[in-house]
Amino acid sequence: MTSPRRLFLIRLLHTVIYVLMAASALLVLFAGLTGARGPWLAPALILVLVESVVFIGFGLKCPLTAVVARNAGGAPVSDTLMPERLTRHTFKVFGPIFVIGLALLALRWATGWWSAG
Repeated sequence: MTSPRRLFLIRLLHTVIYVLMAASALLVLFAGLTGARGPWLAPALILVLVESVVFIGFGLKCPLTAVVARNAGGAPVSDTLMPERLTRHTFKVFGPIFVIGLALLALRWATGWWSAG
């Protein structure tokens, strides 16, 4: 596989993971805010928790960012297929979303305060 093709595939994988994690974080926040639950909540919660462990384990850095940098051969390139201006503040945006969503879920579970749905 050529290096540009490998780089594209790594960036594509990173983009898919990014979108999946963003959706999972928002779903956890939604569940925490509304009390909604369904078959989507457990996978979203697991993904958020696994992602948190990965980030903490890699010193608050995404391991795929380093993989992209290695495969870019020193060329400046975004680590996803999305514009850098959209991903630049990922931790500032999704960090609080993760924490608030998890805290609200914990509060709901601890108090038994769930909606009917």
